[in-house]
Amino acid sequence: MRRLIIASMNPSAGKTSIIVGLGRATKKKLGFLKPFGDRMLYRKKRLWDYDAALVANIFELSDNPEDMSLGFDHSKLRFMYDEAATGEKLREMLAHTEPGKEVILIEAGSEIQQGVSVHLDPISLAHHMEAPLAIVVGGDEGTILDQVEFIHRRLNRGETELAGIIINKVQDVDDFRNTYLPAIEEMGLPLLGLIPYRKELTSLSLGFLADALFAKVITGETELQQVVRNIFVGAMSTDAALRNPFFGKEEKLVITPGDRSDMILAALEANATGIVLTNNIFPPSNIISAANEHGVPLMLVTTDTHETSKQIDSLERLLTQNDAQKIELLENLIREHVKTDALT
Repeated sequence: MRRLIIASMNPSAGKTSIIVGLGRATKKKLGFLKPFGDRMLYRKKRLWDYDAALVANIFELSDNPEDMSLGFDHSKLRFMYDEAATGEKLREMLAHTEPGKEVILIEAGSEIQQGVSVHLDPISLAHHMEAPLAIVVGGDEGTILDQVEFIHRRLNRGETELAGIIINKVQDVDDFRNTYLPAIEEMGLPLLGLIPYRKELTSLSLGFLADALFAKVITGETELQQVVRNIFVGAMSTDAALRNPFFGKEEKLVITPGDRSDMILAALEANATGIVLTNNIFPPSNIISAANEHGVPLMLVTTDTHETSKQIDSLERLLTQNDAQKIELLENLIREHVKTDALT
């Protein structure tokens, strides 16, 4: 039975997406742990980690998501556990998770140093759980080289078993292979994968947006799996919007106040994928009827148009269990570009 810790040098490197793709590509009986939860969810009066709940749902794991994390808060963890107690709890979690599994994937925190003060950083996890470390790196070429050099100098000393590195979200794979890969290979680090950047993975589903914005879905609840690739802020006149070439783009989300009936109707006629209504203004009944006829979700939020657009722009593009196309794409990317046998 294989244990593997998936860590990253920086936030949003794609650890969870790689775990999902790896689980799908290998078809092995998967177990999952995320000892230091850093994306807290409150569900059914219990605290879960978002990534733990996601993996549990995608792979239909019998394990409870709340049992996949030791804790979320530094101060509580420091008060409850010293290093020895932390190690004991981690081994208990493994003992609970391992039966019937072929691979246990253990996701570390958002970056390499996260959790070090509570003994839940990747190196501590590798020590306590007796598992090798696979590190995901990403960014521009210079950043990737810095990260790999850091791993080579600081983490590749034999104190921790290093399974290797996965380079993720590479904009130009051929150029990277020719220009930068020779320098990485000279360091002698095992290269487990070189995964190309795919824009499709940065899109947002309407369901994810509704959850993230705490929106009230007025119409189109059955269409929340639709994907948004373009965002249009309808703060101008309808005539100006119709003249704007971005307004005619497909797979667009329109953000506009709930009392702008003219803009909402124009968005419906322009085949908007979804419409966010701001300022907590409920639209009139004829608008709701028109949205129902077009099958377009109307989502009501309390914030104004400017604040709503800022919130959407700053959202981390998290995977959801309903992102079937993304999950399939991740599976194919892992199968084609990662040495899955070496990992699992």
